Amino acid sequence: MSGKAEALQGVSATSLWMLRCRAAEAERADGIIDDPWAVRLWKAVDYDYRRFGRPIQAYALRARMYDDQTVAYLRRHSGASIVALAEGLQTSFWRLDRTGLISESRWYSVDLPPIIELRQQLLPSDERITALKQSALDRSWMDHVDHSRGVFITAEGLFMYLQRDEVVGLLADCAARFPGGAMMFDSIPPWLSRRSKKGLRLSRDYTLPPMPFGISADDAVAVSRRIAGVAAARDVAFVSGRGLVKILAHPGLDRIRLYRRSRPSFTLLDFTAASWLTIGQFHQ
Repeated sequence: MSGKAEALQGVSATSLWMLRCRAAEAERADGIIDDPWAVRLWKAVDYDYRRFGRPIQAYALRARMYDDQTVAYLRRHSGASIVALAEGLQTSFWRLDRTGLISESRWYSVDLPPIIELRQQLLPSDERITALKQSALDRSWMDHVDHSRGVFITAEGLFMYLQRDEVVGLLADCAARFPGGAMMFDSIPPWLSRRSKKGLRLSRDYTLPPMPFGISADDAVAVSRRIAGVAAARDVAFVSGRGLVKILAHPGLDRIRLYRRSRPSFTLLDFTAASWLTIGQFHQ
């Protein structure tokens, strides 16, 4: 089976680039991610991936970091729901399913109609998956989420394409709506955001969409901690890759202030657990 990708435009089209990068890693003997469904999906989507240039390992590393933190939450909250905001062409569900930790979980895939339709055409159906054809900024997705056993929300590769007030507002609403849950998001540094607004080319044939929201690792933690309902926020350390990427992930580099402010970051939030009275009032 093959699927057409013409309907994927703008930010949605970047999901094809990330898919290509994950599939390239999964095909390597020394790959940093085990993702057979990424390979199958990449081959099934009818698209000229050469326009992106050579694949890089960064997006496979990012996927692994999200997997690691999702697994850690599920070990503490058996049967918790997972919400994948702007899921794109991620294949996280099948990677995590191999761990056995989501056998009793609900998985909520939130993205725009062209992405969801392509996923439904090319990826296996599963009764645990609820597909929601909408923007992550449309808060009605929250009404569908069963958070009785906890919820872990991922915003993988999303926030850099939003405005600052949209990011802070979404974080605040998630914290208020899902007490006791957790959320992870990644950010690009301000210099990269500024560069993207001028046109950041991946190759001669492809320019990335502008990324208006950039923030440093420390500022992402500081902003998150000021949001009501956020009990804790921390920067997540990089997992190790190959070559130069492995060197750049060395913890010692983070002691250099300029480096720390200039690198991408991953922020993990724990939401305040509400009292039983508060929960009861919330559902009235």
